[in-house]
Amino acid sequence: MKNTLETRLGLFVALAAFAAFVIINTVGGFDRFRKGQEIHALFDTVQELKVGDRVKMAGVEIGRVEGIALTNNKVKVTMKLRPNAVVKTDSTAIIKFTGLMGQNFVAIDFGSLDAPQATGDTLLQSLEQPDFSAIMQKLDSVATGVENLTKSFSGDSLDNLLGPFTDFLRQNSEPLSETIANIRDASAQIASGEGTVGKLIYDDALHNTALNTVSNLQTTSDEIKLAIAEARKVVDGVNAGEGSLGKLVKDEKLYAETTASMTNLREILEKINQGQGTVGKLVNEPEFYKNAKLTLQKLDKATEGLEDQGPLSVIGILANGLF
Repeated sequence: MKNTLETRLGLFVALAAFAAFVIINTVGGFDRFRKGQEIHALFDTVQELKVGDRVKMAGVEIGRVEGIALTNNKVKVTMKLRPNAVVKTDSTAIIKFTGLMGQNFVAIDFGSLDAPQATGDTLLQSLEQPDFSAIMQKLDSVATGVENLTKSFSGDSLDNLLGPFTDFLRQNSEPLSETIANIRDASAQIASGEGTVGKLIYDDALHNTALNTVSNLQTTSDEIKLAIAEARKVVDGVNAGEGSLGKLVKDEKLYAETTASMTNLREILEKINQGQGTVGKLVNEPEFYKNAKLTLQKLDKATEGLEDQGPLSVIGILANGLF
């Protein structure tokens, strides 16, 4: 009897210790008894977050929720971090859940590398996660709308919707059958290589012709590229002052000589316009023009007189003139 009582007592103590371990781990584990700094964050709602829930960074647990309290129409969440946890002052906290039936936790990002480390008075920035219950309500509303839509499609409504279409098919069954038969014949001809489309698809000669055309186009494009390259070389040579055209464009001495020649030509033209020199008098003096006109008239009469005389008379006249 003594052994039985001791055995029961031992079992009771073991169960009590196990229950205490489970309770302590549920409300925050042994982290509540460890040293570590506290940080805070304000949320509009913490959803189903509880004291003792985990605080994670990149999926790694770095602490536990120490307290939840209302303050200034916000919810202040106090988090106790492990001693080796490093949280920056510009880190952001957000409440997440691990699944549809999972436990909520607080997720904290890394923050900036050059930001200082958070202390016990640090109030982290927070982001609001969409409420799962609100999402489920929206899904329920969508499902209700779909259900009402399916109920609206009764037998009578389907008949009213599809009635004109079925009547059209019934009244035009023969033309539609002929059209389908023609399409079938056309597709069969195309498959057998008949007609323009069939030859376009199956004729090897047409394929070879198209291939040769593409090859010719490629050859032409290569020749065009060569011509462009040659033209580029010519332009580069001109820019470098090579050749006659390059010297004409780039040679400063030739430019100066051309300018001087143009200046001399301008002076000559000005002198001609002013009536200086033989050409100027020829162009500008009216008397010289009249004398030249009279001379041409006399020469014209002399040629007319020679036409009336015979060859011998012309020779006699010339001889008399000479001797």
